[in-house]
Amino acid sequence: MARLSRPERPDLVFEEEDLPYEEEIMRNQFSVKCWLRYIEFKQGAPKPRLNQLYERALKLLPCSYKLWYRYLKARRAQVKHRCVTDPAYEDVNNCHERAFVFMHKMPRLWLDYCQFLMDQGRVTHTRRTFDRALRALPITQHSRIWPLYLRFLRSHPLPETAVRGYRRFLKLSPESAEEYIEYLKSSDRLDEAAQRLATVVNDERFVSKAGKSNYQLWHELCDLISQNPDKVQSLNVDAIIRGGLTRFTDQLGKLWCSLADYYIRSGHFEKARDVYEEAIRTVMTVRDFTQVFDSYAQFEESMIAAKMETASELGREEEDDVDLELRLARFEQLISRRPLLLNSVLLRQNPHHVHEWHKRVALHQGRPREIINTYTEAVQTVDPFKATGKPHTLWVAFAKFYEDNGQLDDARVILEKATKVNFKQVDDLASVWCQCGELELRHENYDEALRLLRKATALPARRAEYFDGSEPVQNRVYKSLKVWSMLADLEESLGTFQSTKAVYDRILDLRIATPQIVINYAMFLEEHKYFEESFKPYERGISLFKWPNVSDIWSTYLTKFIARYGGRKLERARDLFEQALDGCPPKYAKTLYLLYAQLEEEWGLARHAMAVYERATRAVEPAQQYDMFNIYIKRAAEIYGVTHTRGIYQKAIEVLSDEHAREMCLRFADMECKLGEIDRARAIYSFCSQICDPRTTGAFWQTWKDFEVRHGNEDTIKEMLRIRRSVQATYNTQVNFMASQMLKVSGSATGTVSDLAPGQSGMDDMKLLEQRAEQLAAEAERDQPLRAQSKILFVRSDASREELAELAQQVNPEEIQLGEDEDEDEMDLEPNEVRLEQQSVPAAVFGSLKED
Repeated sequence: MARLSRPERPDLVFEEEDLPYEEEIMRNQFSVKCWLRYIEFKQGAPKPRLNQLYERALKLLPCSYKLWYRYLKARRAQVKHRCVTDPAYEDVNNCHERAFVFMHKMPRLWLDYCQFLMDQGRVTHTRRTFDRALRALPITQHSRIWPLYLRFLRSHPLPETAVRGYRRFLKLSPESAEEYIEYLKSSDRLDEAAQRLATVVNDERFVSKAGKSNYQLWHELCDLISQNPDKVQSLNVDAIIRGGLTRFTDQLGKLWCSLADYYIRSGHFEKARDVYEEAIRTVMTVRDFTQVFDSYAQFEESMIAAKMETASELGREEEDDVDLELRLARFEQLISRRPLLLNSVLLRQNPHHVHEWHKRVALHQGRPREIINTYTEAVQTVDPFKATGKPHTLWVAFAKFYEDNGQLDDARVILEKATKVNFKQVDDLASVWCQCGELELRHENYDEALRLLRKATALPARRAEYFDGSEPVQNRVYKSLKVWSMLADLEESLGTFQSTKAVYDRILDLRIATPQIVINYAMFLEEHKYFEESFKPYERGISLFKWPNVSDIWSTYLTKFIARYGGRKLERARDLFEQALDGCPPKYAKTLYLLYAQLEEEWGLARHAMAVYERATRAVEPAQQYDMFNIYIKRAAEIYGVTHTRGIYQKAIEVLSDEHAREMCLRFADMECKLGEIDRARAIYSFCSQICDPRTTGAFWQTWKDFEVRHGNEDTIKEMLRIRRSVQATYNTQVNFMASQMLKVSGSATGTVSDLAPGQSGMDDMKLLEQRAEQLAAEAERDQPLRAQSKILFVRSDASREELAELAQQVNPEEIQLGEDEDEDEMDLEPNEVRLEQQSVPAAVFGSLKED
């Protein structure tokens, strides 16, 4: 291809394809687009030709960023695979320098140049170029230079240069202090790292880029300064960590361990031990205590192990043995103190926890002086209004300790002081007074015990209600039932009849008695033969209490009255029963009615007893009605005879639930059968069948069937089967009942209708019920006994001889084979005749009319 040259520029050589571009440039030599199109066309040309084209363009357009960027990128790509010592690299560097004469405000060019110099490994030149870039660019674009600059500083082992660079960077971006601290740690400049970290921790406005909280930064600082005491010299470690103890009260355990670790690494072992002792005496939580104590124990173990290792290497001397024994004794004492120290932590959490004080006393077992000091501190520290537990138990246990050691006077002094304490609850003070009495009783000072309890129950100068919290407990203890009960017991044992009676009367007057107190008072009077007088406490108790609390009083009162007078004061007894039953809840009525009926049976009239039983069947709970009817029927049969129970059976069947009514019907029918009243029994079975589903109450239908087999005929059997089909059809139309029965059949008693068709959850529920109803109806039809397959065969009066012959040919597997004589006798009977059997009338029918 022919080449053309210009006479004024012999170094320029053109090809024929370049002519259109050259002509365009000659027409628009200051157009960047024309030059870019020309350059794009010459991309496949030799590198000198391409560079020459770029130089021509930049000579005319020296401020074009596009041309410079593409030119420099092309020049860097041309030397990419050459050795860094090649002179071509210097040419490319000079080309960049020429570009920055015009493009010194372009950060992209600076970044590319700095990366190019980093690849060459020219450290000083690269650092100076970064500095020139930072000086040339506005500060708003420094954030683009610094990441690469910092990566360059970290890539070379020049910590001093990197530190100076980071310090400059932190002036622009102080929130990046964590990155600088991490670099200082990695370069082992821990002193400056600790200073920077302390500055960050104290700056409340600092926000961690890594999302760390202030406590996490503080913890890092504590670990840094405590684990490197020889490298961190510019900070007061003790003051810093103690400052953290006041700021982060929920992490005291770690901070105390950090402070002790600092002194251990510094070689100040005694100082570390003092720190541990201070920590376990001041921490407030079990978690912190566990951390500190475990660290303390580990420190002591390591000290013992180090001493033993040193002694084995250098030879054991007497001084070493003494020192080792001292260390072992110190470690053993620390382990033995752990329960007591842990108890101290719990008491610092809540100094008013009574149970923890008792545990602390138990820890001092065998050391009387410590026990006395602990009890003294406890009763002085615990506030009764803030106490957790029973604060009076501390006073009682304190007095018991003196008593066990034979110091009765001191025990009495302690209890006397306890009676003057303003407890929160009256029961606490009452317990103290009772303990005073029991103390005297244990040492047989009976008169003193009575005196103390009488003093406790004496009326105060200012009376107050028992639950009036505004008054001190000393003004309310006179209404404490606990003190009065103990005084009553002592008066019964040690006092006179009049003093005991006065105490009980006083209890009733104060209206603090319980049903048991009332009963005890009455029993006390009865023991001393004051029978009529013994009924008065019952009357007062009845006026004090209501149902159900008065139940025991009424039961005891009525029992004692009947036992005392029997039928001599019948009307009075009846009045008492009527008064007791007035307003009596159904739950407690059964016992009273039975007692009332027993009274009437033994001392009154039989008809009155029956009337009481009748009332009882209506007054008791529904669950007890069945038992009450059974008792009623039994007593009526014994008194008036079996026939008198018919009305009772009828009433029971009307009132009781279906299950119990069914059982009553069976018993009623059985009784009628025994009396020979077959028609009555059949009517009862027919009535009961209305509440007996054939599918669930097969026993009833079997009983009726057996009855008809023994006493019925073909027509009665037909009637029974008809009734059965009718009842079954009735139950089949009850959807709810059907659903429950279907669930029972399917074996899922807790399922729903949708459970009946697994895998067909979308099917309509009513459709399922209809299908099941049809299935049950079909089963019922199949179960109907055919005449030919019936277990019992009867001869119809209107049957023809052919039908009889056909029935005779059919085989009945359960047919009873009768003798020929009996068959002939039966054939002699008329079709409508029934053979009757005679039975003796039971003696129970006659009741009291039977002959002797």
